[in-house]
Amino acid sequence: MRAVIQRVLQSRVTVDGGVVGEIGRGLLVLLGVARSDTPADGELLAEKIVHLRIFEDAQGRMNRSLLDTGGQMLVVSQFTLLGDCRKGRRPSFARAAPPELAQGLYEGFVEKVRDAGVRVATGRFRAMMAVSLINDGPVTLIVESPSENVHQT
Repeated sequence: MRAVIQRVLQSRVTVDGGVVGEIGRGLLVLLGVARSDTPADGELLAEKIVHLRIFEDAQGRMNRSLLDTGGQMLVVSQFTLLGDCRKGRRPSFARAAPPELAQGLYEGFVEKVRDAGVRVATGRFRAMMAVSLINDGPVTLIVESPSENVHQT
């Protein structure tokens, strides 16, 4: 799995003009699922992200996690994160999981984050979504599950 994490003051996702997910201060997580991913990848990635110390403490140092701050998370499925642009001009999505596999792993990731005590909102799987955010910092990171091998050919 590959996640692009953005620290936000607020974020919202809409589908067909209606809000389907919205959070205040916390993390917007764009989540891509690879063919090789397993439920264990989702669990490890969720655990990593909720404990990642990317929020400032009283001294202005990134020393607090989402759990420490009581922040929220908006998770949006994004298979294009697995796009391979090394050859030609059209990305290849051969490493992205098929929707039947990706949806279950995406939902497993969301449940693991909820189980950690985080308020989670989501986009709508396989829908055309409009995502808006107010980035905080900005702080943007890419995190991959340990078994992710999307860089190998």
